Amino acid sequence: MTGQDWMEKDFYAVLGVAKDADDAAIKKAYRKLARQYHPDQNQGDASAETKFKEIGEAYSVLSDAEQRRQYDAVRAMAGGARFSAGPGGAGAGGFEDIMGAMFGGGQGPAAGRGGPRVRYSQGGNGGAGFEDILGSMFGGGARSAYGSAGPTGFSAPIAGADVAAQVTLPFRAAVEGTTAELQVNGRTVTTRIPAGVNDGKKIRLRGKGKPGAGGGPAGDLVVTVHLTPHPVWTLDGLDLRMSVPVTFAEAALGTTLTVPTLDGSTVRLKVPAGTPSGRVLRVKGRGVRTANATGDLLVSVQVVVPQKLSKKAKQALETFAAENDGDDVRAGLAERAAE
Repeated sequence: MTGQDWMEKDFYAVLGVAKDADDAAIKKAYRKLARQYHPDQNQGDASAETKFKEIGEAYSVLSDAEQRRQYDAVRAMAGGARFSAGPGGAGAGGFEDIMGAMFGGGQGPAAGRGGPRVRYSQGGNGGAGFEDILGSMFGGGARSAYGSAGPTGFSAPIAGADVAAQVTLPFRAAVEGTTAELQVNGRTVTTRIPAGVNDGKKIRLRGKGKPGAGGGPAGDLVVTVHLTPHPVWTLDGLDLRMSVPVTFAEAALGTTLTVPTLDGSTVRLKVPAGTPSGRVLRVKGRGVRTANATGDLLVSVQVVVPQKLSKKAKQALETFAAENDGDDVRAGLAERAAE
């Protein structure tokens, strides 16, 4: 930002505060106006966007003690006048007018030419040099409240910070998709949760975070989704997983099971003879449905060992064990463990 910009713009008027307003009053005024003219609240309104940038620019100067001191000094010296290339113009003081006022050279161009000559030093023990004074006036090395100034003293707009939020959803709502309302910085944000969101998934909502500074864009709202556990199903990407108990006889001899699905219907699932406990059987297309893809239902077969046996059942198992006495189901275990 240049010294001429400072003379042309009344930052106090932009924020609607008095020139002797304290930091708290300036901050309060800025927050109120920033909310009123924020682009999210005035979509498509170019005048509101311009006003929002002016508010950020004013606050960036007045909220920084050093910049505010320099701004007040420039405004007081110039009296709101513009710099002109020559010794002055209609309705505006010239460069000599302001330099004369700064260094005691008179009250105007004529006084500057007829009065005492002003010597511009290059610095030294006597005080700031000419470059130092002009640098402070025109932004050379000035520091913005929102970041380091560049070669001309202008600091680019700063984006607002991201805001983190969390939401816990019922399992079915996450699988089928839903809408959630979040309270963020005192405001309600409504977001669509797409179907098939897994536990721990992060959803980024652009521009829903903290407002930017100096006309910069707002940050994002990052929502972490958690799921309430379901007693039957778990979610694995777009696939639904479940465990189905079977008896030893069903696993050994084979069977056909009727398995429930999340939509309330059922499917018939064939369990081949000799299916071991833990084997996963796949039912195509019965997982999560989205606009672009559909998952599967993954059924894990779990062989249930009876806790109590009748006398006849025990005798039958003993006969079965005797018939298979030559089968060593742990053959090679020790060798594999030694590898």
